[in-house]
Amino acid sequence: MNKLVRRYRALPIRARLAVLVAAAVAFAVAAVSVTCWFIVQQKLYDQVDDRLSGFAGRMLSADDVTALVAACPQTADDSDGRPSFLYLQVVTADGKTCVVPNSEGVVKVTTTDRNATKNPALRKHIFHNSTDSKGNDVRVMITAVPVAMGPEIEPYPGIAVMSAVSLADTQKTLNDLALILLLVSGVGVIGAGAAGLAVARAGLRPVDKLTEAVEHVARTEDLAIRIPVEDDSEDEVARLSRSFNSMTASLASSRDLQQQLIADAGHELRTPLTSLRTNIELLTRSEETGRPLPPEDRKALLASVKAQMTELAALIGDLQELSRSEGQRGERVQVVSFQDTVEAALGRARLRGPELTITADLKPWFVRAEPSALERAIVNILDNAVKFSPDGGTIEAQLSEGVLTVRDHGPGIAEDELPHVFDRFWRSPSARALPGSGLGLSIVARTVQQAGGQVTLARAEGGGTVATVRLPGAPTRPPEAA
Repeated sequence: MNKLVRRYRALPIRARLAVLVAAAVAFAVAAVSVTCWFIVQQKLYDQVDDRLSGFAGRMLSADDVTALVAACPQTADDSDGRPSFLYLQVVTADGKTCVVPNSEGVVKVTTTDRNATKNPALRKHIFHNSTDSKGNDVRVMITAVPVAMGPEIEPYPGIAVMSAVSLADTQKTLNDLALILLLVSGVGVIGAGAAGLAVARAGLRPVDKLTEAVEHVARTEDLAIRIPVEDDSEDEVARLSRSFNSMTASLASSRDLQQQLIADAGHELRTPLTSLRTNIELLTRSEETGRPLPPEDRKALLASVKAQMTELAALIGDLQELSRSEGQRGERVQVVSFQDTVEAALGRARLRGPELTITADLKPWFVRAEPSALERAIVNILDNAVKFSPDGGTIEAQLSEGVLTVRDHGPGIAEDELPHVFDRFWRSPSARALPGSGLGLSIVARTVQQAGGQVTLARAEGGGTVATVRLPGAPTRPPEAA
């Protein structure tokens, strides 16, 4: 059995579907055929019983029974051989039989027949199958009272009348019916298997297309392939095809973004690396030629190298932050105090802009986010405000009902530049001379979106820029501790 199951599981899906359809049809046809055969058998037996009842009543009277019993021999033998189609005999309680002249033959006496002779209250016929002395199947009717005597006559004690007819014609009809049902069932099962295979092929044709598409993607890495799907189709295969198309589109977009990120990162890394190489070559040449640089130039050169190293470190850190997966972030998400996070970021901003006035009006608010990522995002917003604020300027931070606003009084952002401020590596023309990687606001947008919030930048009335961060609230405790 296990071997058959393993072989079945090794078959292709269309072959398994065809086998299942054929098996289901075979079971249904077998059940219908067997039921039909038994119903026809019972109907034929009922006809034989009706025929037997009518003939037996006309061919044997009460006087015949009396005479036959009086002259009953000790053992029964075949009749005188004259043609007849009816078996007719009398059976006694001890199993002895008396065959009526012209009877077709002698019917074997069974326990049912002997028990009938011992039932003095027997009024109805008893029908059963038996065999004659030659082994032929017969249908037997046994009664204690011949039909011609009427139901009011008391039966002879210890005597019953056996009438029988041959079942040869009936059995031939049943055998023919069984053969026909078997042939029809076989044709039906074969046809069902073929139809099931055809239906499976038609139904799995979209799956074949999907398989070919997957194999094509695996072979060529071509994510532009799409499986055609009818707009009004809502079956499982159509849903699977749409999911595959959506997956390949997402993968293609992700690969494009990855390639763009690599290209942008290479472009951004080229400038500080080129500057570093130039400065180091100047220092090396100075040492090799024995012509030291003036102290002021050497100091400026080392300061430039240090600044470029800091810029490279910041750029690499930003790239690492953007490359972190969703799973890595999700493991560190917890309920944090937005107010405490903003206060910590403000402390770092005051160190970076000691000449600026930074005011804060913060109300308590709790959010679900990764603490370090959220603080980094707020620091990036404040760094932009510090970077573009004039000397002695003011930065205003306000937090109320989950909405954080940070306003500076710098030159502001041009209207045509606002749609690009959150793009990776995008920097406005006025900011390209300032330090930065162009990834700070991209990190802000990604962190805020992952926390379920929104971030926007806009020009402030009276000049400057206002950054707005909206984050949904969370319970003051984590769910598992509540």
